[in-house]
Formats: sequence, C-alpha cells, structure tokens
Amino acid sequence: MNLQPIDLAIVGGYILLTIGLGFWVAKLSSGNLQSYFLAGNKLPWWVLGLSNASGMFDVAGTMWMVGLLVVYGLKSVFIPWLWPVFNQIFLMAFLAIWLRRSGKLTGAEWISFRFGEDTGARASHLINVVFALIMVVGMLAFGFLGIGKLAAEFIPYRFSAEPMINDKIYGLIVVALTTVYSVKGGMYSVVMTEILQFFIKLIVCIAIAWIAMTLVTPEMIRAVVPAGWHDVTFGQYLNLDWAGVARDALPQQKVVGETAVKVISQEGYSAFGIFFLLMTFQGFFKAMSGPAPNYDMQRLLSAKSPTEAAKISGFVNVVLLFPRYLMIAGMAVLALCFIGPQWTQMQAAAVASGQAYAGDIDSILPWVIRNYMPAGLMGLALAGMLSAFMATYSASLNAAPAYVVNDIYKKYIRPDASDKKLVHLSYATSLTFAVLGAFIGWQLKSIDQVVGWITTGLYGGYTVANVIKWYWWRLNGTGYAASMALGVVVAMWMALPKEVTGMVIDPLRAFPWLFIACALVAVVGSYLTRPTDMAVLKEFYRKTRPWGFWGPVLAALRQDQPDAQPNRDFARDMFNSIVGVIWQTAITASAIFMIIREMDKFWWTLGLVALCSVVMKFTWWDRMRDDPA
Repeated sequence: MNLQPIDLAIVGGYILLTIGLGFWVAKLSSGNLQSYFLAGNKLPWWVLGLSNASGMFDVAGTMWMVGLLVVYGLKSVFIPWLWPVFNQIFLMAFLAIWLRRSGKLTGAEWISFRFGEDTGARASHLINVVFALIMVVGMLAFGFLGIGKLAAEFIPYRFSAEPMINDKIYGLIVVALTTVYSVKGGMYSVVMTEILQFFIKLIVCIAIAWIAMTLVTPEMIRAVVPAGWHDVTFGQYLNLDWAGVARDALPQQKVVGETAVKVISQEGYSAFGIFFLLMTFQGFFKAMSGPAPNYDMQRLLSAKSPTEAAKISGFVNVVLLFPRYLMIAGMAVLALCFIGPQWTQMQAAAVASGQAYAGDIDSILPWVIRNYMPAGLMGLALAGMLSAFMATYSASLNAAPAYVVNDIYKKYIRPDASDKKLVHLSYATSLTFAVLGAFIGWQLKSIDQVVGWITTGLYGGYTVANVIKWYWWRLNGTGYAASMALGVVVAMWMALPKEVTGMVIDPLRAFPWLFIACALVAVVGSYLTRPTDMAVLKEFYRKTRPWGFWGPVLAALRQDQPDAQPNRDFARDMFNSIVGVIWQTAITASAIFMIIREMDKFWWTLGLVALCSVVMKFTWWDRMRDDPA
C-alpha cells in the first residue's frame, strides 16, 4: 500500500510539531551548561522516566527484536540481556542513587569525583571521555541505519538502483531534521519532544497489537512455527526445527524457515544453554558497572534527588516494556503468518538484479506497517517509528557536547569561558557528531552487526574498570585508565573487518578472557602506582557510601565523623536486583503471551509481575534514602 494524502499529512504534521516544540522550549536551556545538559535538575522523575523510556524505544532495536521473536520465539526475551536490558534493574535497586549523590554534570566529571586530579586520575578522565564519544558515534550510526531502512520502504522516489544507497540517503534526510531541534534546545527540547513521541508510539503499539489479534489465530501461529517456539524454557540446545518447517511447509512459507535456519547459523545461538550462561555472566557485570556514559546517565544526573534517580529507572520498565512488546509480538505474528509470499517475491527480485538477498529480518517491521496499516493509521505508525528514531538519536546527540565541552574544553582549555560561549560550542559539537555518526552509519550493512559490536565488544571493554571503581577503594586512576584503554583498543580492533584482522572473533565468547585481562591490568596498574589521595576517597565515600571493600576509607572517615556507618545493604540490594530481573522478564513475556493468546501463561506471568511488585514495594521503594546513613 502506498502512502495516502492523509498519511503524508500526519507524518508532515508530526515533523513540524516536533521541531516547533523543540525550538519553543529551547529558551529554557539557553542560559548555562546546567540547563542545557541537565535541564537545571528541575524535571520530576516521572517526566525523565517517560523521556528515558521513549529514548530507549528506538527503531533499529525494535527491528532487531521483531526479527529475534520471529526466529527464536519466546526464548528471544532473554537475548536483549546482551545489552543488558536488566541494567535498569540494578540502577533502580541501588546504583542510580549512588550515582546521583555525586551532583556531577557528566560521567567523565564523576570520574574526577572518584579519582581526583593527579596524573592517573586525568588519564582515567580522558579515557572515559574517549569511550563516551565512541559510544555516542556507535549509537548515532545504529539509529541512522534503522531509520534509513524504514524511510526507504515508504518513499517511492529512488536516488539509486542500489537499495542500500537509498536507505542511507533517506537516513541522512531524517538525521538532518532531528539534529535541528536537538542541537538548539539541549536537554529541555530532548525531554519534551520525547514525551510527545512516547504517546504517539503508545497509540501505534496498541493499534498493531489489535490488528494482530484480529487477523491471526493461535492455530495459524502453531501451523507455521516449529515445536518449542512458544516455550520460554530451554535446554543445552535451541532445538527449534526450522529446517523441518522449511521442508514440510507450503511453498510460500519455505522462505521463512530457510531464513530462520540461516539467521541461527550466522548468529551462533543454537547452543542456547552456553549462550545464556555467557550472556548472563557478562550481563551481570555490565549491570554492576552502572550506566554507560550516554543519555541514560544524563537522565539520572538530571534527577532532582538520588531517590528520584532510582524511580526513573524503575518507571522505565513499567512504561516501556509491555507496550513495546505488544507491538513487537504483533509484528512478529503477522510476519510469521503472512510474510512468506512477499519474501519469496523479494528474493526473486533480488536474484534477478544480481543481489544476494536472503530474507533480511530487519525488513519485517516496515513490511508489516506497509501491508497491514489502513490509511491514516499507516501515517500514525510511521510518525511513531520516526518518533522512536528521533527520541533515541536526539538523546544520544545531546550526550556528545556534554563530554567535549564540559570535560575537555572547559576543564583543560578554557576554564573561564562564558556560559554563552560554552552553549554555542555545544551546538557546533552536536553538529559535528551528527555528521560523524552519519558517516559511520553509511559504512554499515546490518543492524545485528552493530548490536553485536556495541553490546559485547564496546561494552565488554568498558565493564571491568567500571565495576571495580564502585566496590574497591584501592583502584586508582592509573589502574582504571589502563584497564579501560585495553578494553577500548580491543573493542576497536573487533570492529575492523576480517580482511584487516585476519580472523573472526565472537565477542560474547571472548568476553571472559577480555574480562580477566582487563581485571589484571586494573589491579597491577593500581598497585604499581600510588593510591588515590585519601581526602578524595573520603569525600567520595562520604557522599556515595557504596558497599564493597572500603574499610581503610571508612576508618579514615571516622576520624572526622565518628558516627559514619558502612553500607550494610548488599544482601537487600542483590535480592531486589534478582526480584527485579524476574519482574522485568515477566512483564516482557506477558505481552507476547497476550498477543499469541497463550492466556494461561499470560495470567501466570501477570501474577508474577504483581507478586514481584508487592515485594519490591516493601524491600525497595519504602527503603530508599537520599543520603547515606
């Protein structure tokens, strides 16, 4: 179905409304860096929670998760643990409070709060800035790739006979529109437009879920998926016989099974038990390291208080997961039951034009919108997907100048620069990173390629030093910087093509070895150099009060404050984290069970959500406090 005038009007009106809203609130953030990057710490937690949820509801990630559900069934609820999605639970339970107690502007500024200003501390500060900027570019490129694929599916004009070129040109156009309001308004514009975008996406989620439940029956789904597709549980191996489906299905459905076999083979998730253990191992340590220095950290630092920062992370799970997975599951079942003929035609057209098309799972989301959204609703769905991109992209883009301007220019070059000068430099920095992200995105071909590198390559190199910094007093700036530098170098090497490195590395299997190497470097580097100044450690511990190995610092602090107490909440925080992960996973699974009409399992998971919520009311919500004991 082609776009009708009403669809074009809705999409055009949405773009104008978003840009207009961004410019209208821009005056609120034009005064100083605190306003530009943190909205003056004046926004309530539920507003920042909606904003953060909207920023996480991205197009490229949604495309990826729709494809995962099609291929892996209910077991796909675990695969996003690669990010890991449950980092929001650890933030909710304790880490967001620890982070916000610092009162700092950026993650790199927080590093100086932890390590001080000696040579090693400055090295740790700089490597944190480098990592943050690499992460920003990676996320911008990730979003660029997804929105280009979506836009090219609906706009009939073609710039090139090569589909990938069209995807990327349309990506450039949407990126340019998003950059306009993001650069001008800073955090205020990002947050306010993200709230508008969230409610548009919510309507789209409900509409797609309703269409899927109207057109698809449970019997239709069971007829086109292998045994075990409906099960959350798993053994050592995946045991989804898509090859049998491809062999026994009707001719028009064979391509679905054949593509699923190819995807599982390429991604290497067939030994699902081993994959799950590796994913949980690295996910736990990633979550324990706290938020990466990106838009998520900026939201937490923008909170009014430490307890409001924790509420932001909890609220994200409530407002994001269920509606998003209603849409993901709706698109997946429509694709499973109806995509076969169209995919077969696309395969034939690709072969005729000399391309090696093999059923791109990233194309499922735009295919569902194009084929199952009536006029008017299609325009709203496209506006929703545009809003998903804009929210994530603008949030990532807002993080870049925070590090360049505050943590490099102001700290090392012009400490006395005026607020007006710094804000104008922030505009220029955002524009520069928008161009750089588009340039990198132009080189990429697959969303899964980017996901794999960000989640297990880049995050893998970040994890170790950022875990130890919270829990061991003796880690100093030199140990942190050396460990992070090793991780970043290895991650960048993993990003190089096989032709350069001479080998293909599975980042997930390499993670334990990278973890050990980075840990050794952190420990050795710390012991070969002087400890962090005790005055710095005392101030950090006084404000933050993490649990872990802080005995010497507590003893020193008690010389000034005899009544200072250690943090004795380790057991409770870990209990809340485990209950929270179960709660989060049950929310996700319940949405899928609702769409596929497995109602017994739906009510079980919903009951589990309610039980976990009651438990956390008493063990988490009622026990939070802004200041240490």
